[in-house]
Amino acid sequence: MNTGGLLALIWLLLQNQLLRCIREELLVAGKFDVCVTSFEMAIKEKSTLRRFSWRYIIIDEAHRIKNENSLLSKTMRLYNTNYRLLITGTPLQNNLHELWSLLNFLLPEIFSSAETFDEWFQISGENDQQEVVQQLHKVLRPFLLRRLKSDVEKGLPPKKETILKVGMSQMQKQYYRALLQKDLEVVNAGGERKRLLNIAMQLRKCCNHPYLFQGAEPGPPYTTGDHLITNAGKMVLLDKLLPKLKERDSRVLIFSQMTRLLDILEDYLMFRGYLYCRIDGNTGGEDRDASIESFNKPGSEKFVFLLSTRAGGLGINLATADVVILYDSDWNPQVDLQAQDRAHRIGQKKEVQVFRFCTEYTIEEKVIERAYKKLALDALVIQQGRLAEQKTVNKDELLQMVRFGAEMVFSSKDSTITDEDIDRIIAKGEAATAELDAKMKKFTEDAIKFKMDDTAELYDFDDDKDENKFDLKKIVSENWIEPPKRERKRNYSESEYFKQTMHQSAPAKPKEPRIPRMPQLHDFQFFNTQRLSELYEKEVRYLMQTHQKNQVKDTIDVDEPEVGGDPLTAEELEEKERLLEEGFSSWSRRDFNTFIRACEKYGRNDIKSIASEMEGKTDQEVERYAKVFKERFKELNDYDRIIKNIERGEARISRKDEIMKAIGKKLDRYKNPWLEMKIQYGQNKGKLYNEECDRFMVCMVHKLGYGNWEELKAAFRTSPLFRFDWFVKSRTTQELARRCDTLIRLVEKENQECDERERQARKEKKLAKNITPSKRGGRQPTESPTQQKERKQLSMDDYANSGKKRK
Repeated sequence: MNTGGLLALIWLLLQNQLLRCIREELLVAGKFDVCVTSFEMAIKEKSTLRRFSWRYIIIDEAHRIKNENSLLSKTMRLYNTNYRLLITGTPLQNNLHELWSLLNFLLPEIFSSAETFDEWFQISGENDQQEVVQQLHKVLRPFLLRRLKSDVEKGLPPKKETILKVGMSQMQKQYYRALLQKDLEVVNAGGERKRLLNIAMQLRKCCNHPYLFQGAEPGPPYTTGDHLITNAGKMVLLDKLLPKLKERDSRVLIFSQMTRLLDILEDYLMFRGYLYCRIDGNTGGEDRDASIESFNKPGSEKFVFLLSTRAGGLGINLATADVVILYDSDWNPQVDLQAQDRAHRIGQKKEVQVFRFCTEYTIEEKVIERAYKKLALDALVIQQGRLAEQKTVNKDELLQMVRFGAEMVFSSKDSTITDEDIDRIIAKGEAATAELDAKMKKFTEDAIKFKMDDTAELYDFDDDKDENKFDLKKIVSENWIEPPKRERKRNYSESEYFKQTMHQSAPAKPKEPRIPRMPQLHDFQFFNTQRLSELYEKEVRYLMQTHQKNQVKDTIDVDEPEVGGDPLTAEELEEKERLLEEGFSSWSRRDFNTFIRACEKYGRNDIKSIASEMEGKTDQEVERYAKVFKERFKELNDYDRIIKNIERGEARISRKDEIMKAIGKKLDRYKNPWLEMKIQYGQNKGKLYNEECDRFMVCMVHKLGYGNWEELKAAFRTSPLFRFDWFVKSRTTQELARRCDTLIRLVEKENQECDERERQARKEKKLAKNITPSKRGGRQPTESPTQQKERKQLSMDDYANSGKKRK
């Protein structure tokens, strides 16, 4: 694609043939200027993209790399680039560490340590607060170019947020009260944060719709009707709001965190006849694009777009909508802001109205208030430099949230849903929102001026005073009815239901005998499966035949039929119990995988080390299992792959031992190897590392062990020998490992040459010893048969010559 003289290569998720074509023909140096791709393709095709030295890398939605340990963040750091640019609407979502992660990506040399970054901006007292603020501004100013939508697009219509509060239906009150009664001790006296979080989640489900609990929806048969609306306060409010929005030609985005709630909303929209689209975490890429295109096309009849807050709140342009309904609020206000910006963005022609639904006198009120306060504090980090570390909601805050409004819930069982007109509800919501905004403005001003009391909590709620604390035990008067989770039945068949109901009046079938079930036997538990199956089959066969005999006996008065099978004998029962005990029934798949990984790491013979990796298993248990594994590993389904992996690991261990022996042999030739050791480089010395560095490396590997590259790197950094050697101190662990492998090859080659010279010397010494006459016996060296023959021939010639002379 040509864009003003630039050749842009658009490389998104494509089929394999197209990918191959792009990779081989288009993605070639000199054939393109700009490559536009997705995060998924950047990860998938990293080996291809890493071949280039990129002038610029520009990442949109850059908060996706806020976690430096994520796969995407690690992949992005692999690319060789001259310049880096991050574009994001939320540089700070949760805490200061995420801001460091982005800065570390931009300049890893400067922002190398998260701990140092935290120390820079740590507020220890009021005296150094102003200094910290100035320091923050100094650090961020060169790297942060902040632009608001109002700065870029002067004609962008405003955004107006209104909190619409609504009461609870009778069914909601019943479930809300029951949820509090279930964990009464935790709510009244406090408990673990995990349990409180679970209670908070269940209460929020109840605020959204009671049909999220299984058994709450009337049925079977499950039919859509007015009960879907009247049993939830928010649905009543939505049912009043949507006709008014439809009348004025608005188009609506509805966000919720719960995908099962989107199922209920989908049923409601079909019941009312509204056309809609939907995106959640299970929506595929093609369906997602098709839904967005269908909603945004000119003259589209789609009125509502259902989206899950997390899946649909990023990277989507839905500026054709002008109303955003947040059916429930996220703990993190930045997520809700991202959701609102799907409509309030450049290209929007109308004023955007945001309606945030809130169930009155419930946990939701405090969740929204906390979110507003968190948003105000987050803004101070970028705008004012305030660096109050944002923590997750703690146990005390959760307890206050759960308790809030409980007295109102228990005091009345009746519905508190208002019958007021929607205009009146919106007017009340605007007044409540203005009041909350004023409260937040004062909170922000106090935070900027550092007026906050040292002992005050950031999220300080009105009802956390001890004098206002009430005892829920005194309020509770009814028995607990446990609400189970709701599972949506999407494919319910009414005809099938009535068919089953008609059959219920039929005469009951005779009760089947209780068949003993064979326990689930896995291959890695090493049971004698064949023999156990035979015993169980025999037992079942006898029971079934006995049952058939009893049936015949009850219905027809005939002679007792002969039973074909025999029951298990006492010896067989004992054998069955013994076979069940011989297997490793307590070993789970997780235990087996841990055992295999430990065998790869330490070798099959190091039982003690293997046992140290196994949780909940004694050394004797592991030794017994290892013995059986060695004998019967071929019974495993995938034993070829498992044994190959173990042997590969054992080969690594063996190779490591060889390396350590080779280095030890080299060092033994010197009295002080740290100073005297020489390395025979031959022709491959290289120019980057000097001999002192190599000597230190070999000696440290001998001391630390081969493979401990982090410790080796730390040794170089702390050693006074290399205090000013920037090159060595800046090497990565991978580079040190490569250099070390090169040195080990040289050491092994030198050891081979030494061994060869020693063998040759021993051989020459032995040969010389054989040639020299022995001092003790004075014996002549033995003659070879050829020498003896020559000597005899000479003697005979001498004898013949002497005879001739005599004649």
